[in-house]
Amino acid sequence: MYETLNIKNSKITIIGLGYVGLPLAVEFAKKFPTVGFDINAKRIQEINAGHDRTLEVEDDYLKSVVVNNFDEAKTGLVATDKPADLADSNVYIVTVPTPTDKHNRPVLTPLLKASETVGKVLKKGDVVIYESTVYPGVTEDDCVPVLEKFSGLTFNNDFYAGYSPERINPGDKEHTVTKIKKVTAGSTPEAGKFVDDLYKDVIVAGTHLAPNIKVAEAAKVIENSQRDINIAFVNELSKIFTMLDIDTQDVLEAAGTKWNFLPFTPGLVGGHCIGVDPYYLAQKAQEVGYHPEIILAGRRMNDSMGKHVASEVIKKMMRKDLKVIDSKALMLGITFKENCPDIRNTRAIDVYHELKSYDMDVDVYDPWADPEEVKHEYGINILNGEYPINLKDYSAIVLAVSHEKFRKLDLCKSDDCVIFDVKSFLDKELVDGRL
Repeated sequence: MYETLNIKNSKITIIGLGYVGLPLAVEFAKKFPTVGFDINAKRIQEINAGHDRTLEVEDDYLKSVVVNNFDEAKTGLVATDKPADLADSNVYIVTVPTPTDKHNRPVLTPLLKASETVGKVLKKGDVVIYESTVYPGVTEDDCVPVLEKFSGLTFNNDFYAGYSPERINPGDKEHTVTKIKKVTAGSTPEAGKFVDDLYKDVIVAGTHLAPNIKVAEAAKVIENSQRDINIAFVNELSKIFTMLDIDTQDVLEAAGTKWNFLPFTPGLVGGHCIGVDPYYLAQKAQEVGYHPEIILAGRRMNDSMGKHVASEVIKKMMRKDLKVIDSKALMLGITFKENCPDIRNTRAIDVYHELKSYDMDVDVYDPWADPEEVKHEYGINILNGEYPINLKDYSAIVLAVSHEKFRKLDLCKSDDCVIFDVKSFLDKELVDGRL
């Protein structure tokens, strides 16, 4: 393999320039000629202009690596939506999303379409590396046949595959792509070494070479499944302690004084990883005849939290003798996590729909979210920017996302409004309830 391909002469293409792909492309572009491909033409225009709407890559940093072509530059990033521009590469890294459908079944369509795109330009000696989260077996059982079909080449003879699961934490400026240890794997021992060496060149935190691709796939899918289950446990505790009139955060603070107590907190579990990955593992388990109990129980618990929050808000409104039907409610935050514009699979939307089911008039304010994106994805109009909100207009205010900007809001506890803090972000004395 090293006779035809080595680290020094690598030209890399990243397929999918979202929260995962663009930061990775930028880091590779500092050392290798790198092509970034995305089917969203508007996204390509923005990147080439030096702007990242996801805010994962700072504009000045992005502008420093973007180039028009590789004629004069030996490194740099060229962003394109034209598949023909990928033909000169010899390493292809696929970072497209792997969502679930409305029945929580894995959707591999983006992954298979990306494999088709790569297959059409694949050459002898090339390596295709997948970063998208999948269940064990997808790379070799689902993606590789597509590569073979559209390239006419033979796997592990003419081309090779690798897997290095993404470890991106949107909005986190401390644990960036190069500072998180990377798991790597290849379809042969030689391919594994190549993939590991390639990532070692840009990942300062180091790498871990797994024995094979299935091990690497399994490692990724259990990382978030583990977090999901732990959060489900504290969500269940929150429900119990609410019934016992005990403050959950006080309990967790007391329990946290033990050296080996795990610091998880209750909340809404969304996003494109923790709220999705367990279903990928569950799907594969069911295919081989095992019905996962703990994994799916955790998912059911976490998916129930939107309804639980709305129910607690309504109860507290009734205790204050506040009108519910036709009353106005304000939900603070619609993104899936704090200080981040990502709205994918946000579970804050569950709170919104539950409050609406009580015939409440619900406004959503989120200075981080893109109103057009929210309208397209969820069909609702939101308040955004520095909108002059009159908090006295609302009978209920629900802090669903702990954006730092919300600390500036002048929230005041009163008999005319219920303030519920999903994230235990606000001063305890300012709110009527929290998880």
